[in-house]
Amino acid sequence: MPLSRAQAANIAHIMDAGFTEYRSQFEHISSGAKQRFEQALWQQVQAIGMRRIDLYGEMVTEVTKRLDIFRSAENLGQEKAREWVAVKLEFEKLTPQRTDPELAETFYNSIFCRTFRHRALREHRMFLFSSTEQAPKVLAQDMYRQYDASQGVVSMVNEILEDYKFSVPYANKRLDVINLVRIIKHNTDFRMAIGAQTRVQILKSIFYRNKGAYLVGQLVNPSHSQPFIIPLLNDETQGIYTDTLITDPDDVSIIFSFTRSYFMVETPVPAEFVGFLQQILPAKPLAEIYTNIGFYKHGKSVFMRDYLHHMDDSDDQFIIAPGIKGMVMSVFTLPSLDIVFKIIKDKFAPPKAMSKAVVKEKYRLVKVHDRVGRMADTQEFKHFAFAKHRFSQELIDELFAVAPSMIHIVDEYVVIEQLYVERRMIPLNIYIDTASDEQLYDVIDEYGNAIKQLAAANIFPGDMLFKNFGVTRHGRVVFYDYDEICYLTECNFRKIPEAMYPEQELASEPWYSVGPYDVFPEEFHVFLAGRPRIAKIFRQIHSDIFDANYWQSLQRDIVDGQVKDVFPYRRNKRFLSSKASV
Repeated sequence: MPLSRAQAANIAHIMDAGFTEYRSQFEHISSGAKQRFEQALWQQVQAIGMRRIDLYGEMVTEVTKRLDIFRSAENLGQEKAREWVAVKLEFEKLTPQRTDPELAETFYNSIFCRTFRHRALREHRMFLFSSTEQAPKVLAQDMYRQYDASQGVVSMVNEILEDYKFSVPYANKRLDVINLVRIIKHNTDFRMAIGAQTRVQILKSIFYRNKGAYLVGQLVNPSHSQPFIIPLLNDETQGIYTDTLITDPDDVSIIFSFTRSYFMVETPVPAEFVGFLQQILPAKPLAEIYTNIGFYKHGKSVFMRDYLHHMDDSDDQFIIAPGIKGMVMSVFTLPSLDIVFKIIKDKFAPPKAMSKAVVKEKYRLVKVHDRVGRMADTQEFKHFAFAKHRFSQELIDELFAVAPSMIHIVDEYVVIEQLYVERRMIPLNIYIDTASDEQLYDVIDEYGNAIKQLAAANIFPGDMLFKNFGVTRHGRVVFYDYDEICYLTECNFRKIPEAMYPEQELASEPWYSVGPYDVFPEEFHVFLAGRPRIAKIFRQIHSDIFDANYWQSLQRDIVDGQVKDVFPYRRNKRFLSSKASV
């Protein structure tokens, strides 16, 4: 029988209570970041980051179980999705009392999708588009601290550092002030912008990620605004110190990149918090900003809404993505949209010998692991419906050829059972074909840095072919083909034994035993085959990558519990005193 109003209200209250519990745990984890930073608990930082990502799915599962019990008790097990129109109406009555209504709606959607297996998705049953107005306003001074330079830049900088001090003292606050003031006075935009009407606004909440803490703010006057970030580090022996001052908008954007772990930051009113970040990151999609501060599920909701709006405002067709086709994933894109869609093939071409389940687990590993700016974040979707007329016939034929179990034509829609969405990049193999000499040197250096930084984070990419890496709009090289990745500590890095006699070297088979986890860095020259110019550059800059001792040393450091420094800005941006102290 249909749901009564009381039953619908009960279901809505169960979901609202579950979401409140989730938010409480989320904020508790985030608020603990300051203490972990002060105490240099770097391994705990990594573990708790994974824990916070898993928390959302665990709470959705728990609340869904509670609803199963409720429906059983009320004999509602057979009610259909259309009856949740009443549940949505009741849930909407609860959101105005919240400071995070948009996140609550996404949580509702997750429960609905889990209950009805991503089917029956209609606006009147769930929040395909948000029904909330702007989140309740908070006074500006409650969100950020404001400063001016009326007493001089030195006094202002000193006041800022004093306001954001920790239980651990600054190693040399006077030196920090000198370094920051020097950058401000030598930065033309900053120097010209500072005047009687200039205000410096810094979010009260400090951003934490990996081994760094970040003060995020903007310089504002009637004619100009300038974003900036002050990274702070803890050297574990002498105290806290400022590592640099980031003022270039592109560099600020890179710190908030989709290739990095999510920040730990306290956000009592998420929409207002995100609104401030939008001011300093105007080119960054709203979905990415939500994702960057840990609300990756709501980021997914915002992405979907933006996608639907884009489809209404465009008419180009989806096509097979440029580049060499992968053996595990089929990739397509919409030229007018800066993303790619990836589908796991039904069968993998040799020598790939793995299951779909293994590939999915690899993508999950990337989701929860420290991506150190070198792996693209992905969003997983199920039962994604595309308008059929927007698909080229070549693409439809390709998808049915490689993944027929994943594709269905339903009326005028192409429905894909499961896919992954990533930001689109220029494949590295395509980029280097048209790169200038300077660009080529820089991108090959970046390529080597990407491999090394992944290794420092205990990730071995496995397949290091150029086609598995992409180049972002900022010129950074990012790994995006995850089917071969594994933990670095799982590998057995070996030197190739010397042949006992010449004939062994000429044989078609190796003269030495090879175990399933054996890796021979001397053989990495294969991915440079046919490109002698690139091989020369790579060997000149990153010759240690071909040395088994280099990889073994990294493994020992990881096993010993060392967490390497991987900065979200170039090392030449760091203060000289910082480089000397770390």
